Amino acid sequence: MENSYYAAASPLSTGISIAYTTAPGGYFPLHWHEELEILYPLNGAADITIEGKKFRLLNKHMLVVESRKVHSTYTYDELSMFVCIHVSKKHIRQYFPEIDSYQILCTPEDVSDEQFPVYRSACELLEALTRLYMEEPLTYRMEAEGLVLQIVSRLIRFFSVSQSSPCPGGDSHAMQRIRNIITYVEEHFREPVSLDDAAGLLGIGREYFCRFFKKNMGMTFLNYLSEVRLAHTYEDLLNTNAPISEVMEANGFTNQKLFNSSFKALYGCTPSSIRREPSH
Repeated sequence: MENSYYAAASPLSTGISIAYTTAPGGYFPLHWHEELEILYPLNGAADITIEGKKFRLLNKHMLVVESRKVHSTYTYDELSMFVCIHVSKKHIRQYFPEIDSYQILCTPEDVSDEQFPVYRSACELLEALTRLYMEEPLTYRMEAEGLVLQIVSRLIRFFSVSQSSPCPGGDSHAMQRIRNIITYVEEHFREPVSLDDAAGLLGIGREYFCRFFKKNMGMTFLNYLSEVRLAHTYEDLLNTNAPISEVMEANGFTNQKLFNSSFKALYGCTPSSIRREPSH
């Protein structure tokens, strides 16, 4: 899903990509990816929810989302500027073969006094990465990859714990089921998707599925499906000139009134106002 949100991502190598992106404010639904993610907002504040736990991320602070962790973001500014780095575990394995035995836990509110100097130095490296991007030297790719590897090295040294330690976020089997559902929705949200379809994917009954999804994600499945459709609709409204009704239908909505009310509830404005806003 990251292509829809981090449209400015550019690979440095086979295992590292960096996005210096300006994204619309508001909610971006639950998603996951195989890569380790490092987030560094350049303006405003954001809430990052990782497997049910919410973290506040202020500008010029760093947060790490581990590989395969289900997470969502909510940004408070109309336009949010981020540095977003994805690093594959396969790439890290070249330098640190034991990486799969560890998980990196690095959120601003959990940084200890002992860790803080290292955390601050990693944020300074991210700041240097941003300046490097603006300067665009001929050696950008080489220098940028070096900075990213320094950041990852410090994260492993000072913020990693053994995978044998208790894992925040609960049952790993439940999270794998949730990841399967998220992947299914991302692939099929433009089509009619029912509760029976989602429950059938996991091989469980409809009522049990509803309880399972609400317990693990804090919302109903149908609300989640609507949020995914709304996020894609928002992006299409920004980036295309197609009529709103066509954009709505292309992203899986069939009821205009329900679409309008859901859009306003999530983004605080009407679909038509997105296109009238000159900053877009």
